[in-house]
Amino acid sequence: MASLTPAYGTDYKSGKAAKEAFKAGKDFVFNQIGHPHDGRYCNIQDLKGTGNHQLRFKNNTGVTIVKT
Repeated sequence: MASLTPAYGTDYKSGKAAKEAFKAGKDFVFNQIGHPHDGRYCNIQDLKGTGNHQLRFKNNTGVTIVKT
């Protein structure tokens, strides 16, 4: 399970807003140390069928889970 942080300096105030943005195809940054895609931009289309991932929100202090 990778952690996904909002891309381009975007921040979401709630888990619901982060999930809505992810499902709308907004970009996030893939964060998983040691993984070949660490630091790359991704969206729901890139991660389709890869399982659950954490979406960060509220200045990266909140976490919600999204299934792809």
